[in-house]
Amino acid sequence: MEINNRSNDRQLMSQINVTPFVDVMLVLLVIFMITAPMMQQGMQVNLPKTEAKAMTVKDEPIIVTVDRSGRAFLDKAEIPQGQLKAKLAALFASKSKKEVFLKADRDVPYGEVIRTMAEIKGAGVERLGMLTEPAGSK
Repeated sequence: MEINNRSNDRQLMSQINVTPFVDVMLVLLVIFMITAPMMQQGMQVNLPKTEAKAMTVKDEPIIVTVDRSGRAFLDKAEIPQGQLKAKLAALFASKSKKEVFLKADRDVPYGEVIRTMAEIKGAGVERLGMLTEPAGSK
């Protein structure tokens, strides 16, 4: 008399089910695609247009922004007039590479931009770059 044993008929599945992994990766991809454009730092200003080549940056840049009304911002924090030099000097006290990018609205008077540049240079900054938009963009 033969006993029908079901445990002998079962085989182990040797394949990995990757469908849940692919679903999670697609969700993460969508999240990163939505949030990446929001991760720009600094204030929104109308940059002047030039035909200069883009600079290459290795580290996270420090951006000083001057808005239309002449207020200075270090990343997104407003810096009172006359305190930019001290803030930058404290920021660069522990860094060997002293590099700042200046992003000034195209409607800011020339004197304000030069005053801000003087404060940046007075803080011991070795390289000062100016951010602009390409000449062909809107």
